Amino acid sequence: MLPGKTGEGEVIFAKLDELLNWSKRSSLWPMTFGLACCAIEMMGTYAADYDLDRLGVIPRASPRQADVMIVSGTVTYKMADRIKRLYDQMATPRYVISMGSCANCGGPYWQHGYHVVKGVDRIIPVDVYVPGCPPRPEALIGGFLKLQEKIRNEKGTPPSASVEPTDTAKKVQKTTSCA
Repeated sequence: MLPGKTGEGEVIFAKLDELLNWSKRSSLWPMTFGLACCAIEMMGTYAADYDLDRLGVIPRASPRQADVMIVSGTVTYKMADRIKRLYDQMATPRYVISMGSCANCGGPYWQHGYHVVKGVDRIIPVDVYVPGCPPRPEALIGGFLKLQEKIRNEKGTPPSASVEPTDTAKKVQKTTSCA
């Protein structure tokens, strides 16, 4: 027992937004969505060497239990509708981390491939971009830290971000390069 303490309960004052943001950023549950080689680095980030549990990051396999989607790898037109469907199944507030050059802007395949989406942000809104080909596990941890910083600075309830394309393939084909 500390000197001067009587053992009586104490009161902590905090703003509701700060308390909610603290709880959201301290328990991020990502839904892993590995599409290509970046998924190997993402799996390495979950291994014991990096221990994401210390940041409150616990991977989930179901979109209904997750609040963060990590899109890692090449997004094709065939996968675009599935990514949107999984994103819509996630509870709000929800966040997206785009991991790797292919997810960010189509990578080396977008220029010569008719089947590659020129960035996952054409399908769903992205909160944090993790650059690299493939990015190291440290870069993904940095992405989580950036997301936690973004959540810390949120005011009120974030708006439900939703892209409204009825036909994702048509919307994606009208994109430009991602220099």
